[in-house]
Amino acid sequence: MEYRPLGNSGLQVSLAGLGTNSFGRRCDGAQSVAVVHRSMDLGITFFDTADIYGDGLSEEYIGNAVQGRRHEVILATKFESAIGDGPLRRGASRRHMMHAVHASLQRLKTDYIDLYQIHFWDPTTPLEETMRALDDLVTHGDVRYIGCSNFAAWQVVEAQWIARSEHIEPLIAAQNAFSLLNRSIEAELVPVCERYGLGVIPYSPLAGGFLTGKYRSGQPPPAGSRLATSGERAPRTLNEANFATLAKLERFASERDHTVGELALAWLGSQSAVGSVIAGATRPEQVDENVRSLEWRLSGDDTNALDALLAG
Repeated sequence: MEYRPLGNSGLQVSLAGLGTNSFGRRCDGAQSVAVVHRSMDLGITFFDTADIYGDGLSEEYIGNAVQGRRHEVILATKFESAIGDGPLRRGASRRHMMHAVHASLQRLKTDYIDLYQIHFWDPTTPLEETMRALDDLVTHGDVRYIGCSNFAAWQVVEAQWIARSEHIEPLIAAQNAFSLLNRSIEAELVPVCERYGLGVIPYSPLAGGFLTGKYRSGQPPPAGSRLATSGERAPRTLNEANFATLAKLERFASERDHTVGELALAWLGSQSAVGSVIAGATRPEQVDENVRSLEWRLSGDDTNALDALLAG
């Protein structure tokens, strides 16, 4: 397993991470624990969750799984999304954050969170309030490092400017959708992260499973698959332009004796700005596949050829 520093910090994370959005939804408690244990056995240290995943069950299942081995893992979770009705149960205010962090600590069965992330930008709360409250959590020891998710480039710059000017804790990570099918963050966010010391944590690295090749043009999504139940996301993804791109990527991977899913993860692993690639898994065998994929090192020629193929 390769380990990398996350941004301009001393926090070393496994290149292969585990995303746990399926815990409490598609995975029950026993399945989730089995996936976490297999991940740890393979050297994965970075586990990403959020207080809304599985209505809190994802955090609970992870907490159960790492008992007795807490010192071996890096737990990353998020707050901001609505955890109930009304304005007091959502957002990035100091009030909601203090409630959310202690609820997450209880579910995770730990006394500290390694990486605490703002899940979405909150336009109703001054960013200064959020950053100062996060700094307090670090000072008190509830949280070790802080990050953001789904931020635009200018929002990251604003957060880092506040941290620098107020001499408080800066963000060390930005978690955004990033894949061979969705490279939009390369235009602005990735350069900003490199300039301001944040490690990129790609989520949805397989584009909701599309880059595994399980979906086929003219055929309905397989029963039980993510895009079969994703509502608006399916028509945005399952279109002829994306299927044409998929065909190119499948040929490219096949010529190198790999699958398109392996290519998708390996390509992200080749990006210098990336800290950890958080691929999901519902079975231990999928963890093996994800780790094996990230052991493939794309050459410079491979990367250039891939860029040219996608540009064409």
